[in-house]
Amino acid sequence: MKTDNSGGAGVQPGSAVILVLHSPREKCWGRLEEITQAGVFLRGLDLNAFDSWVHAVAHDEPFIGLGDLFFPMWRVERISQDEADGEMPSLSQQVERRTGRPVSELVER
Repeated sequence: MKTDNSGGAGVQPGSAVILVLHSPREKCWGRLEEITQAGVFLRGLDLNAFDSWVHAVAHDEPFIGLGDLFFPMWRVERISQDEADGEMPSLSQQVERRTGRPVSELVER
C-alpha cells in the first residue's frame, strides 16, 4: 500500500483518517503521519475514547490526549478519509464544532 503524492484524491499524510484494524478489532481516528511497508503511523486515539476526549477538551478537563501510534501493516484492514457523509459531519468537523478549536491545533504535540 502506498500513498498518492500527486496532490489528487486519496489518503495523504496529514489527512484526518479512520483506521480499522483486526486481531484484535480496533478503530482509531487521527492524523495520518506515514504509511510504509512496515505499517501505519498515526497521531490519534482509539475511537472508543473519542467522545470522552472531545468532552474533556471542550471543558478544559484533564484527559490523556492524542498519542503517536504505530500499527503493523498485517493488522490494517482499512484506512479511510474522515469525511462528512451527507448531513452527518466528519469526526474532525464534530471536534471543531464541539470544542470551538481547529483540529490542527489539538493534534499538535
